[in-house]
Amino acid sequence: QSGHYGRGVLGVFKGRSKLLMLQLYKSLIRCRAEYCSPLWSPTKITDIQLIETVQRQFTRRIHGLGDMNYWDRLKELKLKSLQRRRERYSIIYIWKLLHGVCPNDIKMEFKEHPRLGFKVLLPTLNRQSSNAAKTCYDNSFAVRAGRLWNTLPKDVNTKKTLESFKAALEVFLETIPDMPPTPGYSTPNSNSIIDWCNQRGGPQMVRRP
Repeated sequence: QSGHYGRGVLGVFKGRSKLLMLQLYKSLIRCRAEYCSPLWSPTKITDIQLIETVQRQFTRRIHGLGDMNYWDRLKELKLKSLQRRRERYSIIYIWKLLHGVCPNDIKMEFKEHPRLGFKVLLPTLNRQSSNAAKTCYDNSFAVRAGRLWNTLPKDVNTKKTLESFKAALEVFLETIPDMPPTPGYSTPNSNSIIDWCNQRGGPQMVRRP
């Protein structure tokens, strides 16, 4: 739907300057592709690629950037991939649960460590569970978002205000490559924050005792 809407926007506005196109994209298109994303954020590579196509195709229409590959366009335009933005939203929602800004209906539990700061206690899963159950477990918000949160260093996850947390999170995310899965591109991993942190030596995961 966002892709069709984007084509409609391009049919109305004829200019293709960077300033105009970014304003149109951020105000009219991207919000549609991200609405309530912590709830439905996909994990299948094909689904991630499909959603990323919305941003990839729109930014390709910007004057002077049509021949640039998508990853380079993101850097040139100072944009995050839609995949990275969805993970960012999930992390921010966990902060809100931790500080009581949003109701903790899923009963997510946290533990404070002197060295690691606040970590999510991941739900347990029976080792005898079926593969289908394991897939549902890995893709559930409590596990998926909890693992994302547990990649954060202490100087980020202990921020007391939302504004300071977002600022610290932004600095942290700038240290992580953003190379979303794209048809025709060879990627070192799924581009999830979790995968990049695992390649650096692994985030500190905490499970229920």
